[in-house]
Amino acid sequence: MKVAVVGTGYVGLVTGVVLAELGNDVICVDNDPAKVEKLRQGIPPIYEPGVEEMLRRGLADGHLRISDSVAEATRASEVVFIAVGTPPGPDGTPDLTAVRAVAHEIGKAIDHYVVVVNKSTVPVGSGDMVEEIIRSHGVPPELFDVVSNPEFLREGSAIHDTLEPDRIVIGAKKREAAVKLVELYAPLERPMLITDLNSAELIKYASNSFLAMKISFINAISRICELCGANVQDVAKGMGTDSRIGPQFLQAGLGWGGSCFPKDVEGLVKVAEQLGYDFELLKATQRINEEQTLHFIQRIEERLGGFEGKNVGILGLAFKPNTDDIRDAKSLIILDHLLRKGAKVRAYDPVAWQNVKRLFPQVDYVLSAYDVGVDADAVVLVTEWNEFRQMDLERLGSAMRQRILFDGRLVIRKEAACKAGFELHRVGSRS
Repeated sequence: MKVAVVGTGYVGLVTGVVLAELGNDVICVDNDPAKVEKLRQGIPPIYEPGVEEMLRRGLADGHLRISDSVAEATRASEVVFIAVGTPPGPDGTPDLTAVRAVAHEIGKAIDHYVVVVNKSTVPVGSGDMVEEIIRSHGVPPELFDVVSNPEFLREGSAIHDTLEPDRIVIGAKKREAAVKLVELYAPLERPMLITDLNSAELIKYASNSFLAMKISFINAISRICELCGANVQDVAKGMGTDSRIGPQFLQAGLGWGGSCFPKDVEGLVKVAEQLGYDFELLKATQRINEEQTLHFIQRIEERLGGFEGKNVGILGLAFKPNTDDIRDAKSLIILDHLLRKGAKVRAYDPVAWQNVKRLFPQVDYVLSAYDVGVDADAVVLVTEWNEFRQMDLERLGSAMRQRILFDGRLVIRKEAACKAGFELHRVGSRS
């Protein structure tokens, strides 16, 4: 099938390279000349395991092309995906400027039947908006249909999630349009849900908001555990073995971040507000998430007797492992607090450090997890990279002023920390 994907971020590029890998003829489009040039050279603008290899294969075998023209891609395709950013505006409402711009470009170029697919995370009613924009260019209704096909990718495992999704959601007004998407995704042999446009658009917001709520719930439980001496990991395990609950997203930590949860939770709050419903449950979910990191910072500050003149090492900067994405990363909140309170900071992350350096150039970025311990009064684990799970704690502690370790992701085993002489402080624990 001939496919165009407009937007080459995490969603767009992953969608494009995977569809090309499945044998479709794909054109990936971006309006950033520098990004287009790098993509043509096989250099992805994002860090995501497996993407570079698929990008290079697609370019080499001719199934994938890179373009800067929405019009060219539209005229050459049967299906056009809109996969551009929808960042929150000043009041938290999703900014659909890029979606509107692409819809206008598509509307100007359509000269044959095309299925236009909203892949971007958009509020309810956005499919109708795209349809109206395209029709405003005089395109007759029989030449196009608009479909909602929300993504459920996790950064760090986006290729796997695209090839083996739990479900594929297709929202359409006409059966023929839905069938086109069914044919495109048929090689994946995964469950498909065919529904209306509004339901498909709401499914994405509802799914991410529920998962964020689940994380905030276990983080609220972790605060109770700290107060009463319970073990939050045991509590989560006891909850998760209940088939009605399940263990996923019950890992206590510093809270959720990234590009999806903060934006989608806020987006659903705003959608509800515009429809006349005060979504108090989601507002509490947001508040708990914000408080979780600040509470952990307070524990560190109290233990060290303030941050002025203290040396603090930070392990992990990305919002989650296996990505260089720092959008709403908890490390940024921690770094800002430490630096404002007079601490000197050393930080290590295998891939995200350069992105953070643009925001906090005064931090000393080192090339090894062990280097953060040099002269440190404490080390704080912020991102659960696998390499931190098997660290030689004796080696880490040998260069520290005092062996104090704050584990914000429940990665370090208490027995190992104790053996290495560490004073270990963990989320959801008094110690």
